[in-house]
Amino acid sequence: MPLLAYLLGFGQDCRENIQTLRGRSNKGIIMKKIFCSALFCLALAGANTANAAAFTFDGNIVNHNDVVTVNFSLNNDANNVRVWTDSWLNGTNFDPITAVWNATTGALIGQNDDNGSIAPGQTIWDSGLVFNFLAAGDYLFTVARFPNFANGGNISNGFGLDGDTPIALTGGTYWRVNLDGVDGADVSAVPVPAAVWLFGSGLMGLLGFNRKRAQSLAA
Repeated sequence: MPLLAYLLGFGQDCRENIQTLRGRSNKGIIMKKIFCSALFCLALAGANTANAAAFTFDGNIVNHNDVVTVNFSLNNDANNVRVWTDSWLNGTNFDPITAVWNATTGALIGQNDDNGSIAPGQTIWDSGLVFNFLAAGDYLFTVARFPNFANGGNISNGFGLDGDTPIALTGGTYWRVNLDGVDGADVSAVPVPAAVWLFGSGLMGLLGFNRKRAQSLAA
């Protein structure tokens, strides 16, 4: 049964139970109303957070300018979203740079080189970001090898090493990322050239425009 329908049915049951108390004292009726209201609020609060979960992805990059991309979504505004790596392992693998982007506009929300204090298992040059507030929507979480920083404030600008001839790595290629407090996530670990970033950002913007246009027509 859908949760909303269940909650509505629960509220109806509470109202019917209250009606059966007409012959009892006002105090008893008031207490019943308070109890039902409290249960309903608790159930509704649980509905807003029930889908939040943790995800872990791992793999190996091939070239020095590869960029790992994780797509994640929030069904509701969130107050504690964490994304991080724990694959540096004191120099066993490459030094990661992480960034979070708005998947609709391509705008850079945050970028980090070294943050090994987010969760147990990280070492000094691991990376990640913590958001005390993140609005409902779709996002991108990218991982690149130092010094492949983002070129600017939009993912359409690509990364600093996009123009380099790819250099195959012989070791330290393993990456692992973790996402906590999100509702859904999937990963693509293929190299993404700057031209593809530009095309993808334009496509996301077009989809966002069409969605707004459809909403305005419906109104």
